[in-house]
Amino acid sequence: MLVNGKWTEDWQPVQATDAKGGFVRQVSSFRNWVTPDGSAGPTGEGGFAAEAGRYHLYVALICPWASRTLIARKLKKLDGVISLSVVEPALSEQGWRFGDYPGSNRDDLNGATYLHELYSRAEPTFTGRATVPVLWDKARGTIVNNESADIVRMLNTGFGALADESVDLYPQALRAEIDTLNERIYPALNNGVYRAGFATTQVAYEEAYQGVFAMLDDLEARLADGRPFLTGEAFTEADIRLFVTLIRFDAAYFGLFKCNRQRLADYTALSAYTKRVLDLPGVRDTVNIDHIKQGYYSIKSLNPNRIVPLGPDLSALGL
Repeated sequence: MLVNGKWTEDWQPVQATDAKGGFVRQVSSFRNWVTPDGSAGPTGEGGFAAEAGRYHLYVALICPWASRTLIARKLKKLDGVISLSVVEPALSEQGWRFGDYPGSNRDDLNGATYLHELYSRAEPTFTGRATVPVLWDKARGTIVNNESADIVRMLNTGFGALADESVDLYPQALRAEIDTLNERIYPALNNGVYRAGFATTQVAYEEAYQGVFAMLDDLEARLADGRPFLTGEAFTEADIRLFVTLIRFDAAYFGLFKCNRQRLADYTALSAYTKRVLDLPGVRDTVNIDHIKQGYYSIKSLNPNRIVPLGPDLSALGL
């Protein structure tokens, strides 16, 4: 991690645990917003006006949080407005690295070798982990935001006419329902699989495991009524948040994170839902199962020999 802007130790997937030995996720540090006129957003400072070509997105295809922003960028048709860099999937001793692994690229914008260099450039005294996604401002040479939930919402509304305004991932009429879904799904499932995988005690693992499958059971029942998406007919940010976890479940969380009561493939409604989302225009382009497996199974603390499984068979999803 970085301490006062300097790299001080080899990358570790867990930087903090709670009293039960449970995984504690780092809070995002850069919380500025892009807005149509550059006025300040809900957090941070102003000065980040929506402009074509001004912003750059750094992501990892292994990462569900980064993939949220990739899906929003696709659905809002911002590919030509916001440029993109993809780090290599395997975690290095200095965290995320740029390189030539298929599906990745070098950092031609800033010339960084490791993502943490961009954090030090944006904040010379930064202390913490260098995480993805990162929304970078080319004009000011700094990080705008590194919180995926914020970035999804600013991609939805912050770019105005530069984006496809017919797509609304957070419609006013559904916001209360979306917020409730997010508040339930995040701790139990999105972060719950990590809490199971990185637990350092049996108690912490079992608590997380039970929460994961209780939520999957609830979601299976919710979708069993035939609704296409979580809130009904409309695809929203709540679906993005759920999908990025589901699409990784059988490939990574079932085995590596020991969330192995049953596979996603064993859930009829959730499997159909995942395929439905995957088939939305552009979504499949954001999914790279090779990166997902290579990335998760490169975590030394969970897989010391770094052997990557050949399975599972994901042909039912067309993957």
